[in-house]
Amino acid sequence: MESQNLPSYKEHSPARREQMDELLSQPVVLDVSKVDKTFQGDNGTVEALRDINFKVHERELMSIVGPSGSGKSTLIRIIAGLETVTDGRAMLDGEPIDEPGSGRGMVFQAYSLFPWLTVEGNVAFGPKATGMPHDEATQEAKQWIDLVGLGEFTKAYPHQLSGGMRQRVGIARALANKPRILLMDEPFGALDAQTRSHMQAYLLQIRRKIEITILFITHDLDEAIYLSDRVLVLDANPGRVAEIIEVPLVRPRKPEMFTDPHFLSTRVRLDHLIHGEFPEELKELEFIQSN
Repeated sequence: MESQNLPSYKEHSPARREQMDELLSQPVVLDVSKVDKTFQGDNGTVEALRDINFKVHERELMSIVGPSGSGKSTLIRIIAGLETVTDGRAMLDGEPIDEPGSGRGMVFQAYSLFPWLTVEGNVAFGPKATGMPHDEATQEAKQWIDLVGLGEFTKAYPHQLSGGMRQRVGIARALANKPRILLMDEPFGALDAQTRSHMQAYLLQIRRKIEITILFITHDLDEAIYLSDRVLVLDANPGRVAEIIEVPLVRPRKPEMFTDPHFLSTRVRLDHLIHGEFPEELKELEFIQSN
């Protein structure tokens, strides 16, 4: 049950309402409509996704959360073109998604860097693969490496970098192909808490500096709220849309917002949707807020 001492998670300040209205007036980059997905398992047909509907707008950062069995990874694989739908459609800029393509950049929890290439070589790999001349691809790579704060490490190899630095290389490599949408599947899940916090800050900084649309899968509800414009919540077995929540926190985001009453009310709602209960740690935070 939601707390009566916190504001409604649907309550927006005028400044935040203006930001959301502006965002939702932007062109639709990704349109997922009536998507179903079934698999054939050992015990018959398994329904992974049912009637999934949502849109992601240009420059939006949308997170997807949900319990185990909600089909988060299946959904992002469909959008990446690595899985086909059983029914419905996923469209990128009005074109059906039926195979992988350069319009979607991928960042996974595993770093997936080429260990024999330097930072510069990893980031330049995509542009070179499209036929860009070596010097031009190298210059392009340097711009993205500088953007993620690794300008001093262009000649380093992945094994010489920390986990957070390797993930920043992965982001730069995905962005170097100039995708229409960046798909991030638990990208910070393997990082320690401090590094994860730094990576969240880098991602918000990148979003402010370039026009990029991001679809972000995470199991961390605080991360979803802090980073996102909207949060898509999935139910499980089969995966289906429970709610799409507009995050009531104004941008730019700041770390102190983790104790903002609107943050807490959104956290309570997400936890209720996913776990069906009001977590004790938020009851304690609510008590602190009211005293």
